[in-house]
Amino acid sequence: MWMGRSDSWTNDNGDDQFGESNSYRQLTKGSLKLTPLGDELIAYFAGRNISKETLEKNYVMQVAGQKNVIAFTYRRNGIFVGCKYRTEEKKFWQEKGTEKVLYGLDDIREADEIIIVEGEIDKLSMEEAGISNCASVPAGAPQTVSVKELPTLEKDTGFQYLWNCKEYLNKASRIIIATDADVPGEALAEELARRLGRERCWRVCWPKKDEFSCFKDANEVLKHLGTNSLRDTIYGTELRHMLSEFTHSSCTEDVLL
Repeated sequence: MWMGRSDSWTNDNGDDQFGESNSYRQLTKGSLKLTPLGDELIAYFAGRNISKETLEKNYVMQVAGQKNVIAFTYRRNGIFVGCKYRTEEKKFWQEKGTEKVLYGLDDIREADEIIIVEGEIDKLSMEEAGISNCASVPAGAPQTVSVKELPTLEKDTGFQYLWNCKEYLNKASRIIIATDADVPGEALAEELARRLGRERCWRVCWPKKDEFSCFKDANEVLKHLGTNSLRDTIYGTELRHMLSEFTHSSCTEDVLL
């Protein structure tokens, strides 16, 4: 169940083969100077309704000597394969030379239903609501939807993480896309559905904030409405099937492998 060009797929040798290539850097907590989160950052996450227990379960750390630099560690089969940094002021960067995968990949390993969000904090928010079959994209959202044909593996650089996680994603019969309620979030949802197959993709409709706007993402819903509302949003009846809403004449039709 994959959308795109099959001739571009060159490595499908099983879960354990990915992330162990000599072309990727070998990471350790020591080499990156990572330490457990201090009180200041634990308090920052508490302000976003994310508990210390959830942070520890997901190996969220900080850079030694830098009190406000959060380190989201990326793992495949329990192996440390990547790291993304964030400051409280929303400055982001990632370790170079590492495999690009979904954040929380091991949590969707055998899932028949998968939820994809737009950021690590949204993934953690889902866990606070008891939703573990969730993973986050590792990078931001595009500003617009591409009107071009889906690229091959070698050229699909912005979505390399999907190709690298293909064997996990192919197991899912239903994928709930819970990206942000803004223009880039909608563009990301569309690009994900183009690659994953619209027939199994459903788009979350975030609850109304007021007469004119909706809450933006999972963390906003968690903070303002609580865990029950977040669960109801994900598993409720307001999901949009992305096959039925595919009416954009500017987008090229996808080709099933």
